[in-house]
Amino acid sequence: MRVRTLLPAVLAAALLTVTGCGSDGGTDSGSDVQGAPPKTASSAPGSTTSDESGGDSGAQVPEALNFTGTTVDGKPFDAKALAGKPTVLWFWAPWCPKCRAQAAETAKVAADYQGKVGVLGVAGLDKNTAMKDFVSETGTDGFPHLSDEAGDVWKRFAVTEQSRYVILDKDGETVYEGVLPGGEGLAEKVAGLTG
Repeated sequence: MRVRTLLPAVLAAALLTVTGCGSDGGTDSGSDVQGAPPKTASSAPGSTTSDESGGDSGAQVPEALNFTGTTVDGKPFDAKALAGKPTVLWFWAPWCPKCRAQAAETAKVAADYQGKVGVLGVAGLDKNTAMKDFVSETGTDGFPHLSDEAGDVWKRFAVTEQSRYVILDKDGETVYEGVLPGGEGLAEKVAGLTG
């Protein structure tokens, strides 16, 4: 009897997850968010960690970058290393065709802006083996990817669907959040933060 009650809820949750990747995504469902803080449950908007310095010349670490994780290669990662420069967080799933279509442009932006912009892939909604395969197959190994199987970073930024970008300025403020089909427009958004 209890299984009958839980089954519809589980199916509904699965459908919501899959529809984020399965829809045609021809329009940008994101928005430019000027000065809006990242959606975190653990901090006051725009706050920084004052007693810790970041990876770029001792920059203050914004609360948005106050998290750690493990890369798909099993190495520890501290997001504080991204402090002091604009950051692109790319939330993806290994089975998602829209994510695969974004891979080349995301890798190009990471290479073109290396040292000026931090790019971090945040993989979820699958197992680490599939995440590692995705990185290898798509040639996106030029920047780090977190294995976020538990969804901790996804929850931190209130991401509810794969194939999503969250772009932070050098102060850790969210300036863009949304879907960029094929990664189109990512380079322009990043250029606007560096130039």
